[in-house]
Amino acid sequence: MRVLILGAGGHAQVVADILLRMRDAGSEVAPIGFLDDDPGLVGRRYLGLPVLGTTSDLAGIPRDAVLVAIGDNATRQRLFRHLQEGGERFAIACHPRAILAPDVQIGPGSMVCAGAVVNTGTTIGANVILNTACSVDHHNQVGDHTHIAPGVHLGGQVTIGEGCFVAIGSSVIPGRTIGPWSMIGVGSAVTKDIPSGVMAVGIPARVVSKLRVEGA
Repeated sequence: MRVLILGAGGHAQVVADILLRMRDAGSEVAPIGFLDDDPGLVGRRYLGLPVLGTTSDLAGIPRDAVLVAIGDNATRQRLFRHLQEGGERFAIACHPRAILAPDVQIGPGSMVCAGAVVNTGTTIGANVILNTACSVDHHNQVGDHTHIAPGVHLGGQVTIGEGCFVAIGSSVIPGRTIGPWSMIGVGSAVTKDIPSGVMAVGIPARVVSKLRVEGA
């Protein structure tokens, strides 16, 4: 399966590495290169893969699937929805050194990095980032377009709404809910439900501001 990566920045290169490691482990996935809207990147190579053009060149590049490899949730959501409406097929990037229970469900366009652990009964939405060494315990629901950052730990039966960002090193105790398009600050501990569209920080995490929700 020929996969075209949309984006060529640091996050996109991590996605490319995952696809290459999947190929090395025997998957039929074959990353063919990147598209990026920075014209200065066109012609460069990362991990041996070329930047083939900008996103305006998408129609002219043969492919079987794409991955939107952009870290910002709202931007990633907008591009994903645009491509989805056009009938695009999305790959899933799952590092061979991630550990997933057999019944875990992962939506199209999502990526699971090295060292991530996802336990039984969990559903991961579309276009989600499960970053390096995060853990998602049993019977979680992780909404579309969400980013679970490196080293985050989610207890059992946690619900994360669409478009959330849970920053590096944070934890969520079992049974808690984070509303759509909210952000949890670095190293925070979520011990109570967090409403939609807010920033919460600290131990325990407390709401400190409302956010301008562009992606909802």
